[in-house]
Amino acid sequence: QVQLVESGGGLVQPGGSLRLSCVASGSIYGFNTMGWYRQAPGKQRELVATISTFASANYADSVKGRFTISRDNAKNTVYLQMNSLKPEDTAVYYCYYRQNNDYWGQGTQVTVSS
Repeated sequence: QVQLVESGGGLVQPGGSLRLSCVASGSIYGFNTMGWYRQAPGKQRELVATISTFASANYADSVKGRFTISRDNAKNTVYLQMNSLKPEDTAVYYCYYRQNNDYWGQGTQVTVSS
């Protein structure tokens, strides 16, 4: 069993930045994938970015060049640095962990508005 706790969400103006963090605990093993998904009310959850234990990263086209995913394996933590934020980035951001099973955090709200 794995538990995920996100932090770092908040309210920012368009063009601003936020850094999200997610700490994993429980049955953590050496090889896995972590990442971030997001969901706005009335819309489907969509992938933002993922990163493997070996730092192989994938990004949604909508965030390439603006967001950077990274991880600290020693701390079982994944980060999402979000720059040049747009109103359409507004959503609940969920941390994701995959090894033998899929796990989700409770989510952290990101609101981009003037």
